Amino acid sequence: MKNKKINIKARLIACVCIIILAIVAWILTLRLEGEKPCIKIESILSSTSAYRQINVKVSDNKSGLRKIWAGLIKDGKDVVLFEKDFPAKSFIAGGEINDEILNIKIDPKKIGIKDGKALFRITASDYSWRKWFQGNRTYMEKEIVIDTSPPVIDILSRTHNITQGGAGLVVYSISEPCPVSGINIGGKLFPGHSGYFSDDSIHIAFIALEYGKGSGTKMYATATDLAGNSSKAGFPYYIKAKKFQQDTINISDRFLNWKLPEFESDIKPGANNSMLEKFLAVNRKLRNMNFKSIQEMVKKSDNQMYWKGQFSRLPRSATRAGFADHRSYKYNGHVIDQQVHMGIDLASVAHSPVPAANRGKVAFAGCLGIYGKTLLIDHGFGLFSMYSHLSRIEVEKGRMVSKGTIMGRTGRTGLAGGDHLHFSILVNSTFVNPIEWWDAAWIKNNISSKLNSVQTEKNLGSF
Repeated sequence: MKNKKINIKARLIACVCIIILAIVAWILTLRLEGEKPCIKIESILSSTSAYRQINVKVSDNKSGLRKIWAGLIKDGKDVVLFEKDFPAKSFIAGGEINDEILNIKIDPKKIGIKDGKALFRITASDYSWRKWFQGNRTYMEKEIVIDTSPPVIDILSRTHNITQGGAGLVVYSISEPCPVSGINIGGKLFPGHSGYFSDDSIHIAFIALEYGKGSGTKMYATATDLAGNSSKAGFPYYIKAKKFQQDTINISDRFLNWKLPEFESDIKPGANNSMLEKFLAVNRKLRNMNFKSIQEMVKKSDNQMYWKGQFSRLPRSATRAGFADHRSYKYNGHVIDQQVHMGIDLASVAHSPVPAANRGKVAFAGCLGIYGKTLLIDHGFGLFSMYSHLSRIEVEKGRMVSKGTIMGRTGRTGLAGGDHLHFSILVNSTFVNPIEWWDAAWIKNNISSKLNSVQTEKNLGSF
């Protein structure tokens, strides 16, 4: 009986020891985990730039964060940018914080660091019992360049005359690579492009003055370098004011009954709306939607000048409506709407062949709301030509076309009352007067002479 009691007691002690050992093993396994903290730098660090703010996410889902340190090392000097110790729940439970998002700001002047190469370093440790309770540690560093000097802009083209609703060209150089540069006109940036000249520091920017902006519009060159430093440079320019014609278009029931069914798939006004209300929806809402679509399409332009010389117009054609004509739409003698005509209407015989005005790449070929069957040609560096109301399209998107290539036939698709070609020129999403681009003298004085002059001065060849 005595031996039986001893055996039971021994078994109980053994069970308790096993349980204790299991708990200790579980704790040790948990607290001696070897997974290091994770560091993610969300704003990409570049070896050629310094960012004013570095966004970092640090996490440790097992033991919790113990400490984070970040700093810059330059010229043998350590500059602390961020340092924080995190609290623990308890000796057994580990850290309270598992995730931390940091917005580390770098102000070189404030912390007394000069321009040049520096090393950004960040370390993080956790509450693991490894390394004699010092925890697991993650270490990350990246070489960056501190840059507080703005780029220098030098305007290389000399004369800059532009007509209201017209276009032009500015040639300039910048002292360092800049992801953003161009000519600001009335608050709108016309991007500059390198690649035309063999010297990549030289940029060309096709510019445009919207028809509604007059002689008081401000212009200047601007550039922002990789470090975020910006600079501006003025240049001499002259703006010639221009008045645009007023036009009246009478809308009849016959026209509405004929045209509106074409737009049922584009915009669907209420079923009970009158024909007039449906027309206004097309002339206002759909027109605005089409314009936004065009703006999106011309955001991407090849970094190459495909065209050369004056642009051609539709052969043996008469002008039926001018650029920026201010149109009043009348129905039963009352003005019901007002819009601006952003192109030139050219009429010849029905279904006339439509040639490419100059060499380029087909950027769009299809139906475009009020414009009907439309072609958009990319001539490079942000310059586009547009051909609308076509009855037939004979080229596909992506095809290169030469000047004079027949691309389709005139027609009356879209909001056209008769067979004609609506022809437009766009410079970086701004419609401009096509008449300038049909003029060989204007091309020479405002485009080619500037390019030739810079090429001669820089000994880069000829246009």
